[in-house]
Amino acid sequence: MNAIIQTHDLTKAVKGKSIVSNVNLNARKGEIYGLLGPNGAGKTTIMKMLTGLIIPTSGEIMLFGKKLDESAKDGLKRIGSIIEYPIFFEHLTAMENLRIHCEYLGFYDERAIHQALDMVQLQGIENKRVKDFSLGMKQRLGIARAAITRPELIVLDEPTNGLDPIGIKDMRDLVRTLNKEYGITFLLSSHILAEIEQMADRIGVVRQGQLVDEVSLADIRQQRTDYLELVTSNVQRSVFLLEHELRATNLKIVQDNKIRIYDAGITAGQISKLLVSQDIEIEEIQKHTGTLEDYFYNQIQGGDKHV
Repeated sequence: MNAIIQTHDLTKAVKGKSIVSNVNLNARKGEIYGLLGPNGAGKTTIMKMLTGLIIPTSGEIMLFGKKLDESAKDGLKRIGSIIEYPIFFEHLTAMENLRIHCEYLGFYDERAIHQALDMVQLQGIENKRVKDFSLGMKQRLGIARAAITRPELIVLDEPTNGLDPIGIKDMRDLVRTLNKEYGITFLLSSHILAEIEQMADRIGVVRQGQLVDEVSLADIRQQRTDYLELVTSNVQRSVFLLEHELRATNLKIVQDNKIRIYDAGITAGQISKLLVSQDIEIEEIQKHTGTLEDYFYNQIQGGDKHV
């Protein structure tokens, strides 16, 4: 595997409380890797450790095949990032902000600044003050700043946060373009399934500080299965009958009044006949095809994976 990022048991604890626990993450060269999880799951903390903003409590980070530690941080020079929200000198122009950034890095190349602005489609606004930028324009300028030295990897934390639908589409298209045309690898995070699904090649699902799964979206689509969904007020009795009378072996209670049955040999007619004979009210019974939403719901809520 041609990995750009590898972590081994990456852990961060604050005042004795574990924020991130034993994360083993693998992001490959040339892909868009998405970290998916609810707010507070630990995604930002993972990204801050990967970009050197905070020090792990324990574990190991490998960047570009070399261990990241105090004596070997050269790998960070090959990374651009926007963690949380991009901050600028609001009273200065886009060009002035990028020049200051380049001076800070010891990177002097006026042409690279213009190329970065062109790359994110901010041509012609070089002299506009950042305080007059829309949120979408600020996000683009942030990516220009991250990409100005042509990094091999860009890390983006919730890049579509606060954007309107047009801004979200523009950001999605920009990430894809930089990935495909410039060969930049991306690690990005989101709590929004639809955004990760439309951008990422592979995903890592983060729940309560742990990486609970790491899989390609293509593999998830191939694993989707059909199931019967039963809605009844008597869930426990229904489960007992399904297991003992119909020999159901693959079912799950997903809500207080809902059961999913994954056994292919059991029909809706059999279930209806059985439960009606036992005076159990059926509110609804339908056949469904497993979706990506089901998969992520199961992973994030801690359920078993059935898709």
